[in-house]
Amino acid sequence: MPVTATGTQAPSGAQYDIGHGRHQVVVTEVGATLRSYTVDGRAVLDGFGVDELCDSGRGQVLAPWPNRLGDGSYSYEGQEGRAALDEPARHNAIHGLVRWLPWQVVSRAQNVLSLGCTLHPQPGYRWRLSLVIEYRLGRDGLTVTSTVTNLDLTPAPFGIGFHPYLTLSTPIDSTSLAIPARRRLVADERGLPTSTSAVAGSELDFSAPRWIGDTVLDTAFTDFRRDTDGMARVVLDDTAGGRGVTVWMDEHFGYVMVFTGDTIEPPGRRRTSIAVEPMSCPPDALRSGVDLVRLEPGASWSGRWGIDPR
Repeated sequence: MPVTATGTQAPSGAQYDIGHGRHQVVVTEVGATLRSYTVDGRAVLDGFGVDELCDSGRGQVLAPWPNRLGDGSYSYEGQEGRAALDEPARHNAIHGLVRWLPWQVVSRAQNVLSLGCTLHPQPGYRWRLSLVIEYRLGRDGLTVTSTVTNLDLTPAPFGIGFHPYLTLSTPIDSTSLAIPARRRLVADERGLPTSTSAVAGSELDFSAPRWIGDTVLDTAFTDFRRDTDGMARVVLDDTAGGRGVTVWMDEHFGYVMVFTGDTIEPPGRRRTSIAVEPMSCPPDALRSGVDLVRLEPGASWSGRWGIDPR
């Protein structure tokens, strides 16, 4: 049965639990949000409580664009979009349109949950999409599979991202990070990309594991070195505590946003976890067109990423 807050309905709606051995995950009705992931009762994700409203994008699905959309406006093949500026200080729309919508159960088993959502045409996005997110737990952790189908009569532009915050229950300054990227996006004061830059030899070079220390990250990385299975893996390690966690992404995710949480409110939560956000395209892709998926009418896109606690 769905878990609800004591005496009232949870702000994030129905709560769906899945499990596999020592692994437990909670996903919410609102936004198909990955609210909690624990192994043996220890947190893998820095999520939010059942009585709380999701903040800072924790565990949310970011579609039909991830990250920021400058001025909330764009044009695509004669269709104009104008989304609400929900990052008003920077005059941006941020993280898409589905993260506060209710999602419906498509299928559910002990270790698998699929939630679906239809995004209907609106001023910020003129196309109709069907989105299905499958969360599957196994011996190697959590696999998240996204399938997006264009239900409209014209080609639809599309991007997707996810916003998990990893935690090893220790301040991130004393943990090691590896990001298999050759380049990073250079952003302006609004967080919008202006160019790319090689990371080799820079303070943002995590191509080999190294301590995070006082490095501040709110940075998109790309041009991944992939393993023989085609996956790119971002690894967070606490060697002293003997814990680690990996976020892996298939070839459909060519970008990852890494955020050390230096601006999170309240200040006591800053740098206690690190967001590692798989993205199919860079920020502002609806305006730039860079790596934006073009979905033909009736066509589908699918991509996988996951979390492997060690």
